[in-house]
Amino acid sequence: MQRDPMDEEVLVIPTSYFHELGYFQGFTDRVERYIPQIFSEKKTSFRARRLVEPDPSYKQIIPYAILAWGNGDGWEVFHYTRGRGQGESRLRLKRSIGIGGHISREDAENGAEAFHRALVREIGEEVIIGSPYTLECVGLINDDQTEVGRVHLGVVYRLSLEKPVVTPREVDVVGHGFASPQQLANNWTEFETWSQIALAGVFGVVPPGQVDQQKA
Repeated sequence: MQRDPMDEEVLVIPTSYFHELGYFQGFTDRVERYIPQIFSEKKTSFRARRLVEPDPSYKQIIPYAILAWGNGDGWEVFHYTRGRGQGESRLRLKRSIGIGGHISREDAENGAEAFHRALVREIGEEVIIGSPYTLECVGLINDDQTEVGRVHLGVVYRLSLEKPVVTPREVDVVGHGFASPQQLANNWTEFETWSQIALAGVFGVVPPGQVDQQKA
């Protein structure tokens, strides 16, 4: 019998501690300010997901990986549409440029180690990467303007691919491919909020006619 995902224990920090480190809304590239502080063993804990999902006093730490290929003229970004069977029901049928998920107790007992294990696991569960790549932490996402965002904190990694060779592993990852950030921004409203924030914060694009207000 498959376990209910809400029964798993996930890595969290108190929202008050995040505020102490420096509150922001949207995206920040000040990685050194927050990492490794948010993985302090004195501040992190594993708590039942069903308890923290409705509780904004905790932030669930989420690895958010962006797969991108530099073609000489700029970036091409891997994008896809979340199918009906994807985990978070509030994000289904939304387009995304990020791959990620919760950090469970099974990933590891230590916060930082758990994060990296979860990052690699989530990527491997969702896609097959057929190219060498480098991995870089490029920022964090916080969005207190949405129901999902209020209880999550994203740590954003960019996987810089040598070749644009990525194959979905899950049948619910559909409508996938590579496109420039600006091409994706032209379909802004189709994307989940975190992808909108990442497109603006990591790649500097916003929808036509709007001013960039995402970056902290």
